[in-house]
Amino acid sequence: MNPADLAAAVHSVVSEVAVRRGGAAPGPDAVVLDRPKNREHGDWSANIAMKLAKPLGANPRELATEIAAGLAAIPGVASVDVAGPGFINITLDAAAAGELARTIVDQGDAYGRGHALDGIRVNLEFVSANPTGPIHLGGTRWAAVGDSLARILAFEGAEVTREYYFNDHGAQIDRFARSLLAAHLGEPTPEDGYGGDYIAEIAARVEAAYPGRLDEIPSREELQEVFRSVGVELMFGDIKKSLHDFGVDFDVYFHENEVHSSGAVERAIQRLTDAGHMYEKDGALWLRTTAFGDDKDRVVIKSDGEPAYISGDLAYYLNKRDRGFERNIIMLGADHHGYVGRMMAMAAAFGDVPHVNLELRIGQLVNLVKDGKPQRMSKRAGTVVVLEDLVDAVGTDAARFSLVRSSVDSPLDIDLDLLGRKTNDNPVFYVQYAHARTRSVARNAEAAGVDRGVFDASLLTHETEGALLGALAEFPRVVAFAAEVYEPHRVARYLEELAGTFHRWYDACRVTPLAGEAVTDLHRTRLWLNDAVAQVLRTGLGLVGVSAPERM
Repeated sequence: MNPADLAAAVHSVVSEVAVRRGGAAPGPDAVVLDRPKNREHGDWSANIAMKLAKPLGANPRELATEIAAGLAAIPGVASVDVAGPGFINITLDAAAAGELARTIVDQGDAYGRGHALDGIRVNLEFVSANPTGPIHLGGTRWAAVGDSLARILAFEGAEVTREYYFNDHGAQIDRFARSLLAAHLGEPTPEDGYGGDYIAEIAARVEAAYPGRLDEIPSREELQEVFRSVGVELMFGDIKKSLHDFGVDFDVYFHENEVHSSGAVERAIQRLTDAGHMYEKDGALWLRTTAFGDDKDRVVIKSDGEPAYISGDLAYYLNKRDRGFERNIIMLGADHHGYVGRMMAMAAAFGDVPHVNLELRIGQLVNLVKDGKPQRMSKRAGTVVVLEDLVDAVGTDAARFSLVRSSVDSPLDIDLDLLGRKTNDNPVFYVQYAHARTRSVARNAEAAGVDRGVFDASLLTHETEGALLGALAEFPRVVAFAAEVYEPHRVARYLEELAGTFHRWYDACRVTPLAGEAVTDLHRTRLWLNDAVAQVLRTGLGLVGVSAPERM
């Protein structure tokens, strides 16, 4: 019996009890099964009796007792207990619990797939690093986390578009162009410019790429424009290649210039004006964001007629909504905490629902640690540690897993020494080794004549097998919740727990017989369980963009 089957059976019993008591049957989503922290309390726990007690005018514990009596009659349920104010604890018999292993192997990579987001169009904007230098560690973290989140949302049925907002407009691009020109002319880096070897390298590539003679360009302004246009194109080409090599590709590259040159800003302002949310004051045009929870109103067009930064945000968000995206998720760096209030107010001003149609995820800082010492990083000073540096040091898999496995709400220390070790204290090695070990077990089983010709779930009675089946049963719920709250680190942490549970089972239970022993149905059934673990590890690693090696 898999968790979905059990949930359906519990819902059927609960519905009968509710109707019998004169109430309405709850919706299928009302029944939520959780794994008790203490396995002595059973395989599954439900608090549905406490949810329904008030609507039914019943004592929750009495209601739980009535529900428990019905659940005890379900085939495959060994026992049902009522605890505390009305928790229902369910223990499955070994055969019913063990059937999950066959279900997983039969379903393959479809196991764990959900449908909560079926048909929902999601625009996921992440990285969006300015093309003024290589992808630094903060951007690299978003590359790993954003791509993993896209995979998880798609696994739950969403139609996901990965989008990169290409910032080719504004002061940072001006500073980049001036820095390139200074390098070309042999001048010191401008005071507000970008330093580092990469600036000189890009400047040299501009010189090589320009089809004419740079010394024949008549003015410094025109020469700077050449370094701007060619330099940005070269830098963005490098960024795209770095991301591709990291396993991250985008469906849409949206240029910021487009919102300013296409009339999109004017259309957004008109939409908000028609809705009564714009006003003039001190010669400027304002958006009344305080009406939607912001701490102050925002200038959209400044008194000199120039658009303020938020004007592009208005136009870009409206563009996404006009393209049919029901949910828009934007992943921003640690310096964007002040954006949340104004962006949510903006969505509400357009008539949308904040945190539904628009959600912002603000990442915390990433710190690099080597030899126990923090490494200083600064793009402008040219001491930045970039995506390629991290990959060169530890490899793509270790880099991606280490960046995904922690909540983006917390600062992250990347320990290069730890990630370079092939030991169990390296999280990615620990999980990948678990998958490689399942494949080694399968190869050894084949050599010993153990196949999956027989499956008898009632034989999976060892305590480590119960724990392993319980961990496997959690996978669909973990992925669904990660998609719901936009937190892919939950999948990575689950994989670490599953790997540990598998390693403990491996130490206690044999799939292949000892020398001189005959192959039994227990060996064959355990091979199913081993292969079920392999499938979930492989699927989970794929969701975080990490490979599942056959050998290590």
